[in-house]
Amino acid sequence: MKRRKQTNPGPPAAAVQLRTGGSHPYALLRGDIPLSGGDIAVYRAVREAVPVIDAAVRKLIRLTGGFTVACGGGKTEQALREFIRTVPVGRGQQGLGAFLDSYLDSMITCGSAVGEIVPRGNRDIATVLCGSIADVQVREGDTPLDFALCGYDESGGVAPFPRQDLLLFTPYEPDADSPYGVSMLRGMPFLADLLLKIYHCMGLNWERAGNVRYAVTYRPAGDGVDRAAAQDRAREIAGEWSSAMQAAKYGDVRDFVAVGDVSIKVIGADGQILDSQVPVRQILEQLVAKTGLPPFLLGLNWSSTERMSSQQADLMTSELTALRRSLTPMLEKICRLWLRMHGSPAVPEILWDPINLQDDVEEARARLYDAQAERIRQEGPT
Repeated sequence: MKRRKQTNPGPPAAAVQLRTGGSHPYALLRGDIPLSGGDIAVYRAVREAVPVIDAAVRKLIRLTGGFTVACGGGKTEQALREFIRTVPVGRGQQGLGAFLDSYLDSMITCGSAVGEIVPRGNRDIATVLCGSIADVQVREGDTPLDFALCGYDESGGVAPFPRQDLLLFTPYEPDADSPYGVSMLRGMPFLADLLLKIYHCMGLNWERAGNVRYAVTYRPAGDGVDRAAAQDRAREIAGEWSSAMQAAKYGDVRDFVAVGDVSIKVIGADGQILDSQVPVRQILEQLVAKTGLPPFLLGLNWSSTERMSSQQADLMTSELTALRRSLTPMLEKICRLWLRMHGSPAVPEILWDPINLQDDVEEARARLYDAQAERIRQEGPT
């Protein structure tokens, strides 16, 4: 019996401790975790149905601000900044700032964002495009560090994209057991459904009570002559009432004169419409709290002295800093690839625009108090 020659297997691979022991029940789909497109459709429907949520997402995108890049100065840095300002990003837009808006919109709404770098040969980047996360699936490898972005091929099967190094993928606060991120709108569909039910009922009530309808009642007298002519008199009253209403539509004022026991009432006038101010505010408080924005930034003035306190400004700054921290690796990858294509070994540094949500007067007063306290400390006790 011939023995097989043993080879040196080399050093053992590092073992990952935090790894789930479960596996996919179907071998062909092992490692594939498809993203549910239904969730994305629901989140986009929530934004379309509730304007406050859509305004909150757009304000978060605007408040995240712009950025610039530093890579050691010189002509290379100037050329890189010109590329950031003028690179085509599709749909008639230019600049990574426009690409960042679409990318961040997808990341907040869908929980993940995907993009693609399209090179022009090996010397330059032709365009940077933002893709639809609903068309992308993530295939995990043997370790949490190994994953591949997959899509549907020509035969309808799911296969990894050929150039993984040119793809951009950013999950938003992903869970430990899923490579996909979590949408900021998670938990909102139930509350949004309640809010839409209230608004729908309000619309129906206004259609019922706002467009006034009248009930004209004619009661004939007890004698036989009046009862015999009741049908003719009711038809005549109805015609005169209809003529008076039609005349009022065109601005003419006509009196309605009737003989006998005739009563006119407004239909639904006695019905009490439920007060919607309290439940609507409670629901909006929950929705706005999920976005992290102060209510008055969304036009919700629940207090006569509504303004942003220093604590709210600090919390808002931390929220925007977290969004920037998630986007920085993606921007560094684009800039690093551009530098390598142009033969530069420089390391790009993303410089975000400063966030200033504090009141300038309050900051100046605080600096004045600090300066006065420092002067008193230096002069010593008198």
